Amino acid sequence: MNRFRDVPSALAIQVLPMGIVDRATVWAMVDQAIQQIHGTGLTYTVGPFETVVEGPLDQLLDLAATVHRTVLVAGAPTVATYMKLWSGEGIGTSKEKIEKYRAQGH
Repeated sequence: MNRFRDVPSALAIQVLPMGIVDRATVWAMVDQAIQQIHGTGLTYTVGPFETVVEGPLDQLLDLAATVHRTVLVAGAPTVATYMKLWSGEGIGTSKEKIEKYRAQGH
């Protein structure tokens, strides 16, 4: 039994299609990656440089591979994926961490 399967976690992920000059194409590929995240039903927050997804550790690790592959399948010749992963009890939610700033208009 994997005792870490359900550990609360947060994944900040940035998927970068490389070797593509057209900005609209890059953004469309990133949109496809975000659609994969959306399809999980997990809580997520899209930012200008990365998307933060919250959920069980194993599911987030599988999701990271899925979004990376999604951009490759979309036609990017090379893909770089940058991740920050935080796991453990009491880590708090993205909403808790940013809500006072959103209330101030940021």
